[in-house]
Amino acid sequence: MADDSVPHEGLTHLKKYDVKDSNVELIGSNLDHQVKYNSAQTEPAWKKVGQEAGLFIWRIEQFQVIPWPKEKYGKFHEGDSYIVLHSRKVGQGEHEHLEHDIFFWLGKDTSQDEAGTAAYKTVELDEYLSGKASQHRELQDNPSAEFLSLFPRITILHGGVATGFRHVEEQKPEETLILYQITKAIPAQGSNTPSAKTSTLVKQVEPTFASLVEDDCFILDRGTKVIVWQGKKASPIEKAKAAQVAHDLTLSRQASTEVLAQGDSRSFAFLEPLGGKSTDPIPSSADRPASVPAGRRPKRLFKLSDASGQLRFDLVREGQASQSDFDSQDVFLLDTGVHIWVWQGSGASAGEKSSWLKVIYAYIHSFDPSDSQPHLSPVAKVNEGSENAAFKAALAA
Repeated sequence: MADDSVPHEGLTHLKKYDVKDSNVELIGSNLDHQVKYNSAQTEPAWKKVGQEAGLFIWRIEQFQVIPWPKEKYGKFHEGDSYIVLHSRKVGQGEHEHLEHDIFFWLGKDTSQDEAGTAAYKTVELDEYLSGKASQHRELQDNPSAEFLSLFPRITILHGGVATGFRHVEEQKPEETLILYQITKAIPAQGSNTPSAKTSTLVKQVEPTFASLVEDDCFILDRGTKVIVWQGKKASPIEKAKAAQVAHDLTLSRQASTEVLAQGDSRSFAFLEPLGGKSTDPIPSSADRPASVPAGRRPKRLFKLSDASGQLRFDLVREGQASQSDFDSQDVFLLDTGVHIWVWQGSGASAGEKSSWLKVIYAYIHSFDPSDSQPHLSPVAKVNEGSENAAFKAALAA
């Protein structure tokens, strides 16, 4: 007979996470068993949260929640999954309290196990915070404005914990040939906050000529020399951010810095190591397919209720919805066409509250698999009485 007191075997493979897969279906599976085993009765990572305002980040490593060093906040590996908690003070005097947003961020190359653990642990953290947090699923290629607003700069790096990735500073300078793209961070369609407009994205890309576009700035790190290349259509914000990133890269080592414009006669020093020439045309980003296809589904509101004795998921209305369509006794799913929201009523049953994540993934899976737009849509849950501005704007739109 199998021993259920230890983790199940066969979980060491690293199946890549597919955004069209439902990681919440793993709850109650072997992964669920593994996560619960590692959590024991309490999760050490949560001991210091919920007590003060601030930003807290953890990376998923071997089914465990490991604190991410504060000096690396804003840096994410595309092969990993992370949990980000943003706690902020609201109210005044005796009415002052903390409100929380929990984001689970999934890199494009993260494994299925890591993604499932991040989703599971996000639910667990919400429970630890008395079920009052807003929850968000964040995908590397389609971040929400709410997530972008947390960081003045986001850096996406290759590799991850499962690959044994070594940081750039751990490599010998003469072996280094690393290319970074500096671009304005674009929030997911239909998602916006004022602070997200000034956020920039620093992404490690393949060190080849084909990675270049004329709309952005790039940094070529050769170990002993760092070259900043400014595309002719790069914005002043991108140019300033590229200079800051180059400065940060050279702080801990002796390296020279050079700044080149796209039309500069000296740009061969940047282009040749990438396999290009000064005479080779460089495309605009508009000439390349978008990582997330544009499109808008019909706006629809659904209700999740077990009032009949069975859990039902029914369409309430198609088109414009209002606050009066919501009932405190149930859970609702609002699909704006580009962003999927879950609204949890204060009087919803335990079954309704625990089922929302599975239902939302089942809903996403109801669309044609060839249409990636619904699968890449931002997903978030808010609670009655603590709806954020983004949800209110989505409802009114």
